[in-house]
Amino acid sequence: MSLKASLLAELTFEAGNTRKLLQAMTDEVLDYAPAHKAWTMAQLASHIVESYYWYVATFDTNDFDMATYRYDKGDTSKAANILAKFEENLPLAVAALESAADDSVFMENWTMRMGEQVFMQMPRIQAVRGFLMNHLYHHRGQLSIYLRAAGCKVPGIYGPSQDEQGNG
Repeated sequence: MSLKASLLAELTFEAGNTRKLLQAMTDEVLDYAPAHKAWTMAQLASHIVESYYWYVATFDTNDFDMATYRYDKGDTSKAANILAKFEENLPLAVAALESAADDSVFMENWTMRMGEQVFMQMPRIQAVRGFLMNHLYHHRGQLSIYLRAAGCKVPGIYGPSQDEQGNG
């Protein structure tokens, strides 16, 4: 299996888990935040959804400048809108990953900056694994805790959750 095929398989499999978490949100809990310094659930979920859009910038250029990056989060006041934005961004992420001509694209150097300040400089594969995938999984874990704390049923991700087993 090629590197691209492996990453595409992981992206599409994990998108199903992301979808389940986003579907568990209700409009009533979008303003929930576990602490005054923390994002609200809507902000966290919107950040998760936006991370799928980052695939476009990761494959469109070898030099991603956050100073010129633009993204429309849409209306995050409704859970259905956040889920719809995810459904809009997911095919863009898949298409960006599919755009890699061959596995050598993953070995090219990739930079993330804010103007002149360089945040990351690494092979694209490292950006995909760390900046895109692992970063997403970290925030999904946070979202599952937000859901539990806000009183929502938490879906199973890598097996049934306590809620799905009737223990929640």
